[in-house]
Amino acid sequence: MFNWFLNQNLIIQALLASMFTFGVTSLGASIVFLFKKINKNILDSMLGLSAGIMIAASFWSLLDPAIELADTLKINVGIIVSIGFLCGGLFLNIGDNIYDYYFIKKKKSNKSKGMFMLILSITLHNIPEGLAIGVAFGSLKYNIPGSSLINAILLAVGIGIQNFPEGSAVSLPLRRDGNSRLKSFVYGSLTGIVEPISAIVGVLLITSIRRILPLCLSFAAGAMIYVAVKELVPESQTNSNKNMITLWTLIGFIIMMYLDVTLG
Repeated sequence: MFNWFLNQNLIIQALLASMFTFGVTSLGASIVFLFKKINKNILDSMLGLSAGIMIAASFWSLLDPAIELADTLKINVGIIVSIGFLCGGLFLNIGDNIYDYYFIKKKKSNKSKGMFMLILSITLHNIPEGLAIGVAFGSLKYNIPGSSLINAILLAVGIGIQNFPEGSAVSLPLRRDGNSRLKSFVYGSLTGIVEPISAIVGVLLITSIRRILPLCLSFAAGAMIYVAVKELVPESQTNSNKNMITLWTLIGFIIMMYLDVTLG
């Protein structure tokens, strides 16, 4: 199976990787059929592990190749990478501001609008995640130092892990508010459907226009760091056993770092 994957073109590889992350979102949403809530220790451990993987992947799979390629293309490395990185974080910050305003401030006055904005917020988060997968696979076309298939796959794995609680974060509240299990599952799953779409957009952009690759790679890195620092780490640290969760974050980082050093 893995050899078959290796023999596919970059577009198919990016599509399959993003379909995996979409599948994990659906798997998280399917919890609504089994439980009213998820064991917090398991959930927080997954969040911590995913945060470590994504932080490490942001450098080795995205920022490092962006720096190498910008230097090769004789582009101002500091400016282009900084702009891309900041824009990635700002994009998600806009989504968070929308969520904060409509879901938190307006929740009491309009519950249905609040839930809609929750779904929209998570969907917005998934767009740059899909782009990151597409960019990571698309960059393989240019054989950039630091860019490798194992890095692209691990980035998809890290995104997939953190998509599990995202799927349940939509389906469980919907069920709690009186919606059917099926409807709650469908809406929870659909928040991840943008990832395969944006992954294809990312890989097509990168393989067509090489000069924008450093910007796209750093944009994806900024988005990943924003998600890890703003969402994953704080949420995982609400657990009473913070030391255990922190260790899971370190383990995730080490896994990504070790595989990059030995196989990348």
